[in-house]
Amino acid sequence: MSATTPAAPRDAREPHPVPMLFRVVTVITFAYLLIPAGIVVAAGLNSGNYLTFPPEGISLKWVTGFFESDIFLPAYLFSLKLAFITMVISTTLGTMTAIFLTRVAFPGRGLVRAFFLAPLLLPGLVIGLALYAYYLQFPWLHLSRSFTGMVIGHVLVTMPFVIGTVSASLYGFDLALEEAARSLGANPLKAFFSVTLPNIKAGISAGSLFAFIVSFGQFDLSLLLSTPNNTPLPYAMYSSLRYEFTPVSAAAGTFAIALVIVSMAATARLTNLSKLGGIKFS
Repeated sequence: MSATTPAAPRDAREPHPVPMLFRVVTVITFAYLLIPAGIVVAAGLNSGNYLTFPPEGISLKWVTGFFESDIFLPAYLFSLKLAFITMVISTTLGTMTAIFLTRVAFPGRGLVRAFFLAPLLLPGLVIGLALYAYYLQFPWLHLSRSFTGMVIGHVLVTMPFVIGTVSASLYGFDLALEEAARSLGANPLKAFFSVTLPNIKAGISAGSLFAFIVSFGQFDLSLLLSTPNNTPLPYAMYSSLRYEFTPVSAAAGTFAIALVIVSMAATARLTNLSKLGGIKFS
């Protein structure tokens, strides 16, 4: 009988798989991104009468002022409405476009993909100016300074996010599963909703979240396409800071930050993002 050799004890001082330098850079990066948001929140809770940091004290009077404002609260609700409509349209069109680009091979597919993703590379002011000039050239469309024209612009800049995330999910999807459903008698539509959609749900959810957040915080397009009756929150904050320097604008920014946090938490809670493109995040 041969004796088994005991396994060598694992060195307790085994180095962490992530180098210390990477961890330090990650902490610095997160701090660089989060500190401005913290300053906005602190300024919105300032007890003074002017937008200053550090705050003179802690008070909720400017938070109350946000709810009583005739400018910021309607702008906040309008941005919610605009972002939700944009998210629905971008998610629908972006998902269909991603399915077409990943499953249909045709000459020039790369150029078509680059065309749909081009808004990610162009400055928002350029896109807004181009849309504004286009709307003016065709006045019979009634898109200049209109809600429909704003929705078109927001869909244009948010749909690439949906195309990217859904495409990542589709590239890791095994078409044999859908073909098996078809062979068992399911029609193409039922096979998609029963088999394909649950497998790419993470990509669709992530894309819709990006579309909602980008649309809600879109300033460049709003600067050129908004009207006095259709004023999103970013443009309302910009206009307010031009004429007055009260902390109510920071309080409005606090609610915008809270909306982003709630949206991300809800998406993480309802969606398993580890399935996105077959990538493991833990």
